[in-house]
Amino acid sequence: MTARAATRPVGTVTRGTTNPNRLRRMDRWIAATHGAELRRAAEPVAVDLGYGAAPWTAVELLTRLRAAAPRARVVGVEIEPARVTAAKPYEREGLRFRHGGFEIPVPGRPQLIRAANVLRQYDEDEVAAVWERLCARLAPADGQARGGLLVEGTCDEIGRRHVWVALGPEGPRTVTFATRLGSLQRPSDLAERLPKALIHRNVSGEPVHAFLRDFDRAWAAAAPYASYGARQRWIRTVRDLTADWPVTDSPARWRQGEVTVAWGALAPRG
Repeated sequence: MTARAATRPVGTVTRGTTNPNRLRRMDRWIAATHGAELRRAAEPVAVDLGYGAAPWTAVELLTRLRAAAPRARVVGVEIEPARVTAAKPYEREGLRFRHGGFEIPVPGRPQLIRAANVLRQYDEDEVAAVWERLCARLAPADGQARGGLLVEGTCDEIGRRHVWVALGPEGPRTVTFATRLGSLQRPSDLAERLPKALIHRNVSGEPVHAFLRDFDRAWAAAAPYASYGARQRWIRTVRDLTADWPVTDSPARWRQGEVTVAWGALAPRG
C-alpha cells in the first residue's frame, strides 16, 4: 500500500444533501469574478469539495466554469468512499472524482476550491484552521495573478438563498449575499444562511448584525421602488448601503440579486 493510499482523509462525513442547480448562484459568481484567473492559469483546476451523495454540483460547476474558461477542469472530492464510487460513471473529459477531505488530494495547487455547505456541521472555533489549511493548498499569487480562490458558504436546499466567504492565499477577502429576489421579504432573511464563521455572530455588537440591520432599513426606505420590481428595489437598497459599508461589486452584480462586502467590515470582533 502506498503512503498516499494509507493517508486518512481529513474531515468528517457530511449529510450529503444535494440537489441539481442548488449552487447555480455561487457558480455564476465564481465564473464572473474568477474566470479571468482561470483563463490565465497554466493548470486551471477547480475542486468541488464535499459534493455530497450525488455528483450534480461537480457536473454543473464544470459546465459553468467552461463558459468562462474553456480549459477548466473539475475534481470532485468526497470523504465518503461510497459517494466517490457512485460518481465515477459521471467522469468525462475534464471531470474526475477523488476520495479525500481537507487535504485536497489533487496534484499541484488548484485555482479554485468550492466548499458549499461543508462546514455547517463544524464548530465555529474549527473554521479558522480549516480555512487556513484550504488556503494553503491554493495556487499562490504571482505577478499580476491574485492566486487561487476558496469559496466557502451555505445555501438553502434549492439554492434560493446563499451567503459565502471568498478567500485567497492570504486569507478572507469578501462576503457575498445572493438571493432569488422574489423569495425575499427582507434582506435579513439571509441570516439563516450565514456561513459558520458568521452565523453565531448575528447578535447585537457584532458587525454582521449591524450590516443586516442597515440592510433591512435601506430595504424599507427603498419600498417605493417595489412598484418597478424587486430587482430595482434591491439595486436602490444596495446603492444606499454603499454610503456606510464597503460594497466591492457593481450594479451588474446587484442586478443578479447579489451584494459583496469586504470581509474586514463583517469579520467577527476579537
